[in-house]
Amino acid sequence: MNEPSWRPPQPAAGYGEPPAYARQHAAGHTGDGTGHGQDFGADSDPAAAQAPAASAPGGGRQGGGGTGGGKRAGRDLRAAVGVGLALGAVIIAALFVYKPVFLGVIAVAVMVGVWELSSRLAEQKQIRVPVVPLAIGGAAMVVAGYLRGAAGSWVALGLTVLVVLLWRMAYAPETYLRDATAAVFAAFYVPFLATFVALMLAADDGPWRVLVFLVLVVVSDTGAYAVGWRLGRRKLAPRISPGKTLEGLAGAISFAMVAGALCFGFLIEDALWWQGLLMGLAVAICATLGDLGESMIKRDLGIKDMGTLLPGHGGIMDRLDSLLPTAPVAWLLYLAFTGAG
Repeated sequence: MNEPSWRPPQPAAGYGEPPAYARQHAAGHTGDGTGHGQDFGADSDPAAAQAPAASAPGGGRQGGGGTGGGKRAGRDLRAAVGVGLALGAVIIAALFVYKPVFLGVIAVAVMVGVWELSSRLAEQKQIRVPVVPLAIGGAAMVVAGYLRGAAGSWVALGLTVLVVLLWRMAYAPETYLRDATAAVFAAFYVPFLATFVALMLAADDGPWRVLVFLVLVVVSDTGAYAVGWRLGRRKLAPRISPGKTLEGLAGAISFAMVAGALCFGFLIEDALWWQGLLMGLAVAICATLGDLGESMIKRDLGIKDMGTLLPGHGGIMDRLDSLLPTAPVAWLLYLAFTGAG
């Protein structure tokens, strides 16, 4: 693909990493195409381990593959567990110590996620989105949602898109439409969807709402992995993520519904257990769709992971994929069941 005239020969600071990084990721790309790295959250099919793609360097998540030595499907499980526990401790501490601290955690995750997505788009597709206004606007969306509610997040999204479109006009017109479209997608996909976590946080019992939301996503992923690993046979979406099975989806739904009933019965004020069942069902379905959505993006880009910031997991975006599309649905259900709080 011919590069636009305004783009420098090498990605400038903030616009991506050296091409070697892309080659490294391409080398680790497998036939799975997901690269999710969700060792506890992705269901797997033992038969998938026999697929030819499993022999690829740095093989992706293939069910039943295990390589021994604390590694499975090309992932270091010890590192994954350690990083997961550390992230969990940071999140819980930030949630219950001081709300603005957790708000800062969301904003930082959004900015890093935007940078990862923009970098991969630049490396793999030569799509250049204005990272600076997108990252700053993303953080502003999160803060606006927390302070001003849903209306504030919509206004911040509109202003961010406007600034991004104007920023890109400073360069040559070639590929403007493509770059601008990708920038609008990135603004909606990462920061805007993350804003709904800030909306949950803003309630009086916000920390508990956010905690239950996160727990249900993790439990859904764990159920998908546990059931899919043992019983998975029928493929859920073989063209997107061959490792996912219908049995794994059933496990995700079952685990999340039980956890939802327990959490709503004991942790959420003025909530009923049957509402937790519905929340668990919605979370499991949305988390699975979110995982598949990012798998589709990574398949199109030809990469295994969005980044390498989190050992054993990939990048920040590889952790946010299930959370982002689930957040607005969870917020709406909280609103319907218990009010704005």
